Amino acid sequence: MPDEPELETVLLGPVLADRSCGGCTACCTVLTVDTPDFKKPAGMPCAQLTANGCGIHDVRPPVCRTWFCAWRRVADMPDEARPDRSGLLVSLNFEREPRNCFEGVSINVRKLAGSNAIESGMAATILDSLCNQLVPVWFSDGSTKMLMHPEDDVARLVISGDPAPAHLRDEVAAWRGRYGMFSEGA
Repeated sequence: MPDEPELETVLLGPVLADRSCGGCTACCTVLTVDTPDFKKPAGMPCAQLTANGCGIHDVRPPVCRTWFCAWRRVADMPDEARPDRSGLLVSLNFEREPRNCFEGVSINVRKLAGSNAIESGMAATILDSLCNQLVPVWFSDGSTKMLMHPEDDVARLVISGDPAPAHLRDEVAAWRGRYGMFSEGA
């Protein structure tokens, strides 16, 4: 039996051969890493990060060898969306204790400190490229985390279990089909 693809590949696509991290090291600072062989708190640079990138690149931990941001996987994202260029880090997020059915596994778009991605329109461009499937998309500007996809009225109906109006019935049914088992109204 062939190996099943990892969840990142199923939801975001395979790593694109024509995209490389280059000088981008956003993930080395922004993300929390909590694996048995490597731990790093969010917002803190990795102890191995140097001015020239990873100081242990050839022997870096497995999580660093296998994890790729969404820009490396989502072909619809423009080249300018690389985190160090766009000021946004996009990744698949796994929440151990989700507050609702849209937090367990989701796409998270994080605005990096000092970024003008909202003002430049890059945030809207990236969100447009991500909000096209049955995967929740969250946006964080550093102080607030907002659900961007599905829209509020659909999310409320999925979570509450209330009947959907005719114009939202199919969309709500699709989200409930995938996430309803995790909602309060199920």
